[in-house]
Amino acid sequence: MRRVVLVAICAVIACCGEAHQPASLKTVAAFEVPLPLEADRDQFLSVLRAAAEAEGMRVHAASKGELESEAKASPNFQMTIHAAVWRGPNDDELVASAMDQFDHLGQVWLMFSRGEDPAIAGRFRERAMDEILLHWPSTLSLPIMPTGAIPLRGDLIRTLTGYIVKPSEAHKYDLRSTEAQPH
Repeated sequence: MRRVVLVAICAVIACCGEAHQPASLKTVAAFEVPLPLEADRDQFLSVLRAAAEAEGMRVHAASKGELESEAKASPNFQMTIHAAVWRGPNDDELVASAMDQFDHLGQVWLMFSRGEDPAIAGRFRERAMDEILLHWPSTLSLPIMPTGAIPLRGDLIRTLTGYIVKPSEAHKYDLRSTEAQPH
């Protein structure tokens, strides 16, 4: 079941169209964390686990073998990390997900959901991001589109503090060109 949810999240992130989703799954914050080394990714998962455990949540991460197996199925499935933070007795509430993809390996996209209890999800997000920014200060923000999706990697421009949507691609995301610029 978790794998199905994670695949669905990947589809929402990777597409530009609007997808109906519960309000609790709406992305409220997203970041790119530079994790080029396996040791960085292991430390990152430790940070996520500590923040999650403090709020009664759990982190599930794909093993190296699972990631290699998926990459063999298709080069587009290549990742160095694929993890999710779950809440609830049956891990039925997705609170955050972290993954890189073939076009940004080592640059992990961490997305936080609103959550069924926004206060708990917010405390987790703040706790996790405080530690992440201490360890990886070059973490950058990612834009969240009106649909809740993150734009395609190729549609983004890197700035000093984060990414913006290329003005030429703003039409894909129902943005006026001025919305694609930093405020």
